[in-house]
Amino acid sequence: MRMRNLLATLMVGMTVAGVAHAEGRRLLVADESKKRIAIIDAAGKTEWEYKIGGLHDLQLLPNGNVLFHGGGINKIVEVDPKANKIVWEYDASKANGNAGKKVEVHAFQRLADGNTMIAESGVGRIIEVDKDGKIVKEIKLKVSKPNAHRDTRLARKLDNGNYLVAHEGDGVVKEYDGAGNVVWEFPVPLFDKKPAGGHGPESWGNQVFSAVRLGNGNTLIGTGNGHSVLEVRPDKRIVWQVGQKDLPGITLAWVTTVQVLKNGNVVIGNCHAGKENPQVIEIDREKKVVWQFKDWERFGNSTTNSWVIE
Repeated sequence: MRMRNLLATLMVGMTVAGVAHAEGRRLLVADESKKRIAIIDAAGKTEWEYKIGGLHDLQLLPNGNVLFHGGGINKIVEVDPKANKIVWEYDASKANGNAGKKVEVHAFQRLADGNTMIAESGVGRIIEVDKDGKIVKEIKLKVSKPNAHRDTRLARKLDNGNYLVAHEGDGVVKEYDGAGNVVWEFPVPLFDKKPAGGHGPESWGNQVFSAVRLGNGNTLIGTGNGHSVLEVRPDKRIVWQVGQKDLPGITLAWVTTVQVLKNGNVVIGNCHAGKENPQVIEIDREKKVVWQFKDWERFGNSTTNSWVIE
């Protein structure tokens, strides 16, 4: 194990015993098929892990704790990795008027004021709750095809107080203001191709998973089964994109999380792509692969969420 970790550190982008790592890359990553969320250090060693069920979001908090789905898609837990102990939890299936309703949670975010933003699909709302689970803010979401499983994927509160929401079922990214008004939206295009079922590279659609607002005002979008990352200007013009076959030797499948590192590189979550492909990929703006995470021992074909820890 020690020798494998040393080799993984030295061999950037190469595979050692099914695992590829880059020096200096520490990763928070989760996989539904292996029922595992973990922090993996730069040498490939597991720092911490926890058993999970379904998971579509995660967040490493400034205090070192991890916020994630624990015990089901409706339950959010904050775990202290040092003690491996739950220090906060929220069950959306029971709280704040949801008992008996069909509701799923696919996005949440601990905010700077200590409250937690939660996007509730099915009941169609974003709420912010305090540490006691009391609602301190609520806005209604505008969904044309209501579905508890597909109303939303990732959602984030922006620095301006608005909310950027990936509506999977509707195939659109919407920005809501604090009153729940849609102030910007971008329908993810099908690029003149017909939708195709499935979850792997053979599928096709616009079931968008994530959206990130960039410092220049553009929006970076992980298109889900659109197998791509799009950078979109406020006027909805696509100015940069990474397609399914744009990265040499790599096929993109269900593109989930997207992250922009301090060096400007983009990290892409590549879910359901099969064992021949990495689950997480870092590229520069020229679409050169500078690092990849490929671990089919501890993680599988449902690596839904990841976050490079800088």
